[in-house]
Amino acid sequence: MEESVDTTIPEKRKQSGRQEKPYRGIRMRKWGKWVAEIREPNKRSRIWLGSYTTPLAAARAYDTAVFYLRGPSARLNFPDLILQDMDHQLLDVSPSSIRKRAIEVGARVDAAAHQTSLRQSKPISDKPDLNQFPDPESSDED
Repeated sequence: MEESVDTTIPEKRKQSGRQEKPYRGIRMRKWGKWVAEIREPNKRSRIWLGSYTTPLAAARAYDTAVFYLRGPSARLNFPDLILQDMDHQLLDVSPSSIRKRAIEVGARVDAAAHQTSLRQSKPISDKPDLNQFPDPESSDED
């Protein structure tokens, strides 16, 4: 008679959690912004890493901070991208310098995502403006 104790999270809760929180260290505000924060080691306090428009930017900010706090053994969202963000070593690993560096990385990723969305939403049209009068000098009948 083996007793099986089910300590797993119900399936419904697992699925909804994944949709709301796609990456480690981030969460979504009610109004749609993504925020990142991390606990300081051996303390109850948290380091605020910023508010972002995309979950990717918040996750990259979190990765930067957790890497500086915990080193190469840190569990990262994007382990292969962390070296791109390490263009210079952080000499001072105080919470304020970690916050500053994480916010820089997150803001850069958010700005790149914003530029990409602007390019994709910009309509490309070869249709002439029919409300404009034709220029007599550029007539096709020449």
